[in-house]
Amino acid sequence: MGTTLYRRVAEDIKAAIVSGSYQAGARLPSESELAARYGASRGTIRQAFAALVADGVISSRQGARRVVLGGPRLQTFNELVSFSRWARAIGEEPAGRVERMELRAANEDECAHLEVPLGSRVYHLTRVRYLSGRPVMIERTAYREPVGAMVAGMALDVVSITERLEDLGVIFADAEHQIDAVAATSEDARLLEVRSRVPLLRERRRTADPDGVMLEWSDDRYLGDAVAFTVRNSASVKALSRLPSQR
Repeated sequence: MGTTLYRRVAEDIKAAIVSGSYQAGARLPSESELAARYGASRGTIRQAFAALVADGVISSRQGARRVVLGGPRLQTFNELVSFSRWARAIGEEPAGRVERMELRAANEDECAHLEVPLGSRVYHLTRVRYLSGRPVMIERTAYREPVGAMVAGMALDVVSITERLEDLGVIFADAEHQIDAVAATSEDARLLEVRSRVPLLRERRRTADPDGVMLEWSDDRYLGDAVAFTVRNSASVKALSRLPSQR
């Protein structure tokens, strides 16, 4: 009951933000006010706030009323957040279309980033991601076994692979990101419905579980007019991580 309630509180707050009831910079009701409104404990409200922080929707400040974050279409790397959760947080409807899913031998680059021996097999997924019906990003992701087998067994129209894997007990805990610009290849152009050589933002990412085992290596390419990245650094933070139960 507690788990269901905190998710309901988080979704209600997110819906109010998307509808404009809480504008960017607005302060949310206090923990005690929300606890009274929902007949919940303050611990349950803190769980809801933690989920919204992980989704990049509200500030993470403790000891004060949480503040709604602004900046439409900014994808933050301060928290490890899935594309689908980020899209919903900015009021967009996420979707995905699978172009290819194959089990094959990993190339040298994939072996190095996934830290598996040469000759290992990986599940490779190519998928187009949409914001409210518009193609904005291509994912090309190599998954090591057995995570890849889980992905291969999913319905191809699943909106969020990350969220489905979490339901199956797979935890994406830490990630390394490399960001640069590339020209769209002919395949990129076809999938994103743009001209070849159009500049794209490329994010290459490898993600590990809580024990440091690499789970995925991905080359994601975004339309530059659709997405911007924001990164916040802190001397007190050693890794990009999140609470697995809050995402």
